[in-house]
Amino acid sequence: MGKSDTGTETARGARTPRKISSSAGTRTPRARRPATPKTETPYHHGALREALLQAAERVLERDGLAGLTLRAVAREAGVSHAAPTHHFGDLTGLLSELAAVGFRQFNAAMASACDTATTPLARALARPKAYVAYAQAHPGMYGIMFRTERLDYSRPSLHEAAEASFAGLANAIGMMRQEQISGDALTLDQGAAIARAWSMVHGFTTLLLDGRLRDILERLPEGTTAERLFEAMLMVPVSTRLPV
Repeated sequence: MGKSDTGTETARGARTPRKISSSAGTRTPRARRPATPKTETPYHHGALREALLQAAERVLERDGLAGLTLRAVAREAGVSHAAPTHHFGDLTGLLSELAAVGFRQFNAAMASACDTATTPLARALARPKAYVAYAQAHPGMYGIMFRTERLDYSRPSLHEAAEASFAGLANAIGMMRQEQISGDALTLDQGAAIARAWSMVHGFTTLLLDGRLRDILERLPEGTTAERLFEAMLMVPVSTRLPV
């Protein structure tokens, strides 16, 4: 059998030789594939809003309020940087909707605690104890719920959730006083009772989260917990809480 013009002997079943570039002895380089853009997580429109709020909560609890930005939330959710702006407008809008989520979680936790209480005393202690427990479990969310200067209370979701929280407090005080309390119109005595209870629970919670109760706890009998201290505060008659 003869040889081909290229000098390569052909035979049945022989492999086809690789192409050689016009450059001497240099193989043709493969074309570089264009970089594949980072894929974004697909969400339905309603699911995306919820996913952004969940991402915002994770960022808030992990990085604090200073680390909570629209871009950080978009990265956490795996979506475009424009997505949070589309759903919430700006950072104030996002924080306000996140605070509304916090209030709803907060209200549900206190309602659940009251529902599971089996005695009148346990029921009276359930709501304030659940208040403190929620703040300890979600310090970032609890903190933003009361950062009024960063929130827009004209947003219906936040307004409704915060009002529901106040109504729950007013109802709890009304039950203790054995009277009906309307959230729209309070007597001075009713308002004082609500403010007193809220001030004590909120003040204790803030001191606890800030680590300012350690000095007191270290002076108490060994093994006394912050929860036990709080229970003792709640059990003290109102008359002895007030300065003479």
